Amino acid sequence: MGNRGMEELIPLVNKLQDAFSSIGQSCHLDLPQIAVVGGQSAGKSSVLENFVGRDFLPRGSGIVTRRPLILQLIFSKTEYAEFLHCKSKKFTDFDEVRQEIEAETDRATGTNKGISPIPINLRVYSPHVLNLTLIDLPGITKVPVGDQPQDIEYQIKDMILQFISRESSLILAVTPANMDLANSDALKMAKEVDPQGLRTIGVMTKLDLMDEGTDARDVLENKLLPLRRGYIGVVNRSQKDIDGKKDIRAALAAERKFFLSHPAYRHMADRMGTPHLQKVLNQQLTNHIRETLPSLRSKLQSQLLSLEKEVEEYKNFRPDDPTRKTKALLQMVQQFAVDFEKRIEGSGDQVDTLELSGGARINRIFHERFPFELVKMEFDEKDLRREISYAIKNIHGVRTGLFTPDMAFEAIVKKQIIKLKEPSLKCVDLVVSELAMVIKKCAEKLGSYPRLREETERIVTTYIREREGKTKDQILLLIDIELSYINTNHEDFIGFANAQQRSTQANKKRAIPNQVIRRGWLTINNISIMKGGSKEYWFILTAESLSWYKDEEEKEKKYMLPLDNLKIRDVEKGFMSNKHVFAIFNTEQRNVYKDLRQIELACDSQEDVDSWKASFLRAGVYPEKDQVENEDGAQENTFSMDPQLERQVETIRNLVDSYVGIINKSIRDLMPKTIMHLMINNTKDFIHSELLAYLYSSADQNSLMEESADQAQRRDDMLRMYHALKEALHIIGDISTSTVSTPVPPPVDDTWLQSTSSGHSPTPQRRPTSTVLPPGRPPAVRGPMPGPPLIPIPAVASGSNFVAPPIPSRPGPQSSFVVNNDPFSAPPQIPSRPARVPPGIPPGVPSRRPPAAPNRPTIIRPAEPSLLD
Repeated sequence: MGNRGMEELIPLVNKLQDAFSSIGQSCHLDLPQIAVVGGQSAGKSSVLENFVGRDFLPRGSGIVTRRPLILQLIFSKTEYAEFLHCKSKKFTDFDEVRQEIEAETDRATGTNKGISPIPINLRVYSPHVLNLTLIDLPGITKVPVGDQPQDIEYQIKDMILQFISRESSLILAVTPANMDLANSDALKMAKEVDPQGLRTIGVMTKLDLMDEGTDARDVLENKLLPLRRGYIGVVNRSQKDIDGKKDIRAALAAERKFFLSHPAYRHMADRMGTPHLQKVLNQQLTNHIRETLPSLRSKLQSQLLSLEKEVEEYKNFRPDDPTRKTKALLQMVQQFAVDFEKRIEGSGDQVDTLELSGGARINRIFHERFPFELVKMEFDEKDLRREISYAIKNIHGVRTGLFTPDMAFEAIVKKQIIKLKEPSLKCVDLVVSELAMVIKKCAEKLGSYPRLREETERIVTTYIREREGKTKDQILLLIDIELSYINTNHEDFIGFANAQQRSTQANKKRAIPNQVIRRGWLTINNISIMKGGSKEYWFILTAESLSWYKDEEEKEKKYMLPLDNLKIRDVEKGFMSNKHVFAIFNTEQRNVYKDLRQIELACDSQEDVDSWKASFLRAGVYPEKDQVENEDGAQENTFSMDPQLERQVETIRNLVDSYVGIINKSIRDLMPKTIMHLMINNTKDFIHSELLAYLYSSADQNSLMEESADQAQRRDDMLRMYHALKEALHIIGDISTSTVSTPVPPPVDDTWLQSTSSGHSPTPQRRPTSTVLPPGRPPAVRGPMPGPPLIPIPAVASGSNFVAPPIPSRPGPQSSFVVNNDPFSAPPQIPSRPARVPPGIPPGVPSRRPPAAPNRPTIIRPAEPSLLD
């Protein structure tokens, strides 16, 4: 005999698990664990066994469960059990399981009633169970016996609280019917961890052992000492039944007969017994499964929607259809052209937020790298003056010149213009490499067709190489055009008249003073370990100074370095460092910062280094020049020119500076335009208009559009995933329609649990029948009377604390009572606050409420006439 309700849930859970397994995911239902809590010998283990439907737990009098038993039920095709402490052994006989539990308990606690918080882990594999965790806990006891410690009560309570505090656990608060329910420690502990009563179910055991003439009807009807989820009565097997090997099937039949034949319970027999307890717990499991379905459904639907678009294309897919191949080829080429243009021109969709790409990198080459390369080849002052001096002397020959020769100016200017060729061609190479990266990125979407991707990359890259040669020829032509004619009438040229008056420092124009050129993080790389080692600071570069702060809040300034006489030099990256480094030094060999002749500044990438160098150029800090001066040159520098030659050199120096500035400005403007026109724009036009023709001429359509094995596998996987998702959603829909969720019962007044914690015990739920009242004791009533009582009752002191008095469920026949002969009539309503009203009011004292209040009927119920005859 198993748990039929649980067995009905198993196919539903298995369907869900299978549906999720088919899409490569796990279905985390996380069913709640069920813990039984109660006093010693309350029948906890029997309740647990009845729920599982198997007989396997130790039984007996006194404290039998002395260690927590964590029972994991696992769905399996075969039925067996195994313990965590002896995994290698499989138990198929459940009598052996019981013996092993007893032996393992004795091993840890001894044989003299000792307890231990160390749990026994038992797994039961069966085709008749759900994946559940059941916990059998030691009974709550007050007095230590045997080897038990003096604080046995607190140890057991702490042990129990560890297991029932989890929000996902259902608590079965087990109380024997033949003890005072108001003193139930199980209910009080459940109240502590579950104040709302949402996961606590009261279980009344030993209903068949109550004193003759008493019953627990009012408790089971949830009228006396109510719980939110109410009480369920069960009748377990007696020790005699267990010793006589009475099976669970026979026990359930006897339990059913008991409830149907008992006059106090037969009207609610369908809500009593182990099958109903199983039904209630299984319904809680069903509720939990239903609560997880919406999140599972939304998860599956989002995945399904993400696949819809691609699957729509594959639904009627025929790999060898020429129409499909032609359409796919056109779409691929068109998409490639769109992607290339977006990467060059920029786009708002699919923006890369991690690094620069495409057109942004090319823009950086145009406006940071290329200007920096031009400045790097900028002439050195001493070399330039020496060259001008030699040119003037060589032009005059043996004669002594009276005037400044313009031929010397042209010779020096042309030499400087020729130097522009190297950085200009390098700029073209950088743009070509960026375009190759863009092509590679755009071709990634053609990965489904390897041959098409390969041919597309080859054709476009070959075209870019062709355009590279033409672009370089055009740039060299521009420089040759500048060499062919030196236009001294240019509007920006200072001319001979102003050359002598111009200050030699005019060429070092800087930005507006105090203008912030750049902010950012840099690491000072060459501080010794003794002084703190390398550290990152927040740098601010202005037109006049370089400052660094502790952080970007710019409150704690560490240092400010003036830019006068500063230059930049490259520094090789360290062997163990992944940083890129450059240095700032003083041309007059002075310390730049503290005792450092140069500051080494480190960035995360070479791009950042180039960007900072370009910013320093704007501030007038130029790179260092490699000077190779031989001894002859040094001797030449020592001789003194005559004053007239010095004036001529100064004049030509200013003229060269002015004209070279005009040429640099023109080249910086024309280079991006030339590259854009001859290379980038031409490539875009080629991809849009001619790429498709080149592809058709390079190979036939069938070979170009041959799918890769990975793509075919991906398509099959996607279709399988799509159908599996639809099937899983269909199963969830079936479960939603085939199961019913029970609403949470409304809250009840369970303040009686709080009052018991203050040390006051309410009335027990039973009372022996008696026709004669004991002397000095008032007749019992159930809760406060709505009006004056029918029998005089001694007054109760007003200052005394009162909780509901004993209730006779079978009072003797007394003529003064109001008799209701219908044993199945609606039960009377219980006042919600019994503790605030005395049990009775002496005669003559007026009632606080009208005696005939409709919602306050007389609540004393006599016994049935048939039982009193």
